[in-house]
Amino acid sequence: MAEMTFMVAIRETIRQEMASDPYLFMIGEDIGPYGGEHGLSQGLWEQFGDDRVRDAPISENAIIGCALGAAMTGCRAIAEIPFGDFIGVCMDQVFNQAAKIRYMSGGQVRVALVIRTTMGGYMGAAEQHSQSLASWFVHAPGLKVVIPSTPADAAGLLRTAIRDRNPAIFFEHKGLYSTKGEVPDDPNFTIPFGQAHIVRPGNDCTVVATSLQVSKALQAADELAKEGISIEVIDPRTLVPLDEETILKSVKKTNHAVIVHEEWAMAGYGAEIAALIADKTIDYLDGPIKRVGAKHVPIPFSPPMENFVLPQTSDIVAAVRETLG
Repeated sequence: MAEMTFMVAIRETIRQEMASDPYLFMIGEDIGPYGGEHGLSQGLWEQFGDDRVRDAPISENAIIGCALGAAMTGCRAIAEIPFGDFIGVCMDQVFNQAAKIRYMSGGQVRVALVIRTTMGGYMGAAEQHSQSLASWFVHAPGLKVVIPSTPADAAGLLRTAIRDRNPAIFFEHKGLYSTKGEVPDDPNFTIPFGQAHIVRPGNDCTVVATSLQVSKALQAADELAKEGISIEVIDPRTLVPLDEETILKSVKKTNHAVIVHEEWAMAGYGAEIAALIADKTIDYLDGPIKRVGAKHVPIPFSPPMENFVLPQTSDIVAAVRETLG
């Protein structure tokens, strides 16, 4: 095991995979000598050169189109969109092309494409650089949706995505880049898609949380433990495929459920998880299913307003108390 940051875990996974596969390449804005918008690709251009670490113009549509075309010819491609907020610029390439080409070709064309992009607020970056948009892609069949919360998960899930022959969109919370954790020192370390992680066992309420909200759920669990309330925190890690079995088994044990995500609560993927729980474990529930998400307004620039809009630990604590009655 080696301790590293979330960002370094991603960078080193890319470096190892590029070293082992001469047909794997990256493309994105300023990812060459500059090292990328967030500095994640630093050192990769020096090692692999222009052909495999390709600077692109500020055109998200071109980035996805180039990576998609290369993937269709047999290359493995990583396309970096530095802010998930701007993935709307290339949505046709993502959900009408990448997600559907395998189906449209009767399985003859496979798309080994990983779209890496960021998500998340709490940074005072305002409305167009702070959104969390994974629900858009959960809704579109043909895409795998990955959302890690720890350095180890980032490494293991990214390697799985790169080695898969199907398109995946990989969400990295900007607020997690500097967080540290142990990562297995194994160039073949992978985490299977559709395998949730029980981050904290508990008996009184199941809290399903993703990305940065996992740490907030753990903080809420610590606070509630002082009152004798035992919370089970589950991180799905991938939204498509979703580990339904682990979530439902937990709810059958605790008889209560809270779903937490940074996205807007309205029509977020938390609603789908809530519907799943209601559909398959309704007879086990002893309280209402509660959802915690952002309020339905654009993310403010002002830190006090942003904190009011985005989920806080206190919101999770309140939701657990409400479902427990």
